Amino acid sequence: MNNETVKQVTIKELYDLTETAAKPLLESVTYPWEALPKIKDFIIELGNSLDPEEYEKRGENIWIHKSATVFDSAYIAGPCIIGKDTEVRQCAFIRGSALVGDNCVVGNSTELKNVIIFNNVQVPHYNYVGDSILGFHSHMGAGSITSNVKSDKTLVHVKGADFDIATGMKKFGAMLGDYVEVGCNSVLNPGTVIGSHSNIYPLSRVRGYVPSNSIYKDQNDIVTKH
Repeated sequence: MNNETVKQVTIKELYDLTETAAKPLLESVTYPWEALPKIKDFIIELGNSLDPEEYEKRGENIWIHKSATVFDSAYIAGPCIIGKDTEVRQCAFIRGSALVGDNCVVGNSTELKNVIIFNNVQVPHYNYVGDSILGFHSHMGAGSITSNVKSDKTLVHVKGADFDIATGMKKFGAMLGDYVEVGCNSVLNPGTVIGSHSNIYPLSRVRGYVPSNSIYKDQNDIVTKH
């Protein structure tokens, strides 16, 4: 990775860390993707410190808040934490290393793997979210997914108009800032970083950095919100 800090894609620029239990982990790194290899161990450590009066342990390294709703047909593998008042709906598939915040929706046939989901996030219908971080109040429309491995299996770079950061990572989905809206059936390619308060048009193919407060229509048509 480049030694120079690129402010636009740092944790401080993308996220309000008061809205996630992963705050201690994210404060320990500069770029959000640097937290991805550490999620599993962090969840286990955090889970073992949770109040059993609030969280029920439902299997090896699985902690679910007693106010959360988990449908019988959902599958959850550890390590995993499901926060307060969150819904895990029918046939959701949580493969492990998933830290899901408060007041979230993990919807029907949605798959999660190695993720941090901030509070008030919705991944409600047919979504795949892998090796990714979704910021506070972000939302993925029906059928939108994060692609987390390049087709040629090479290491992922994060690219903007004036920077190229070598992450050294093979598996890297997307980093969504706070209040990001992703339109239905969009694909977020490996290494996508979307700044806070931005909107992605439906059916988009997104790659690289999308600035905050933007509307992404296509790769060559990104406009600033007014």
